[in-house]
Amino acid sequence: MKAIWLTDIHLEFLNDSACIGFLEKLNDKNADAVLITGDIAQATTIEKHLSRMTEELAAPIYFVLGNHDYYYGSVDGVRSIIAGLTRRSPHLHWLNNCGPVKLTGNTCLIGHDGWGDARLGDYDNTRIKLNDFRLISELTGLSKEDLCNTLQRLGDEAADHFRAVLPKALEIAGHVVVLTHVPPFPEATWHEGNYSDNDWLPFFSCKAVGDVLFESMQNNPHKRMTVLCGHTHGGGKSQILPNLVTLTGQARYGYPVIQEIFEWDD
Repeated sequence: MKAIWLTDIHLEFLNDSACIGFLEKLNDKNADAVLITGDIAQATTIEKHLSRMTEELAAPIYFVLGNHDYYYGSVDGVRSIIAGLTRRSPHLHWLNNCGPVKLTGNTCLIGHDGWGDARLGDYDNTRIKLNDFRLISELTGLSKEDLCNTLQRLGDEAADHFRAVLPKALEIAGHVVVLTHVPPFPEATWHEGNYSDNDWLPFFSCKAVGDVLFESMQNNPHKRMTVLCGHTHGGGKSQILPNLVTLTGQARYGYPVIQEIFEWDD
């Protein structure tokens, strides 16, 4: 099983020729699956880019969305579009709406978008204001308290998904691969060679998801988990538990790259 991992490819920064060239490079790798951990495009272009990927790539695509995928739109609106698109496209799989996907005899895949849930760092005192808070309709014009509640609700939604699918995943496989956009642990919030500080952590980590993943692997020491995420644009590897590793992808606007090519056998 050969899988390509992509994250934060931000195809809205590429012209049509550059997009096609990038997809041709992916096809040249002859992978069995493409894994994407969010920030594919923006609300106004996400359907176009995912449709093009299904047309150009020979392998099935398993993906979650990132915060940028909701820019200039709404969470509910984009999710409705993506749900409809995946129903029409048999090779396109949005993991928010999927149970565990068996990749090999011993490896399965699960995922959810995740969200920076304001539970780590110093939300009360941070002066950071993400573009999310003016470009995503559900996050616009909120008081600091209401924004915190909304971010926590989105984080809890992701955690509830993992809480539901993880038992089945651990039942059918010894190795669980997790796709999520926002790093679920503070040790995975890599940026410029270090972890994010208390100003950025509220928006660069999803504690609700991290708690579910950590507890699950702590209770199953004979199993192992690989978490793939992005969002911070800084690359790094974090060994959270002996059987739980997180890989955070590095990214730069306008220069999409292959993060890693995995080869898993039974």
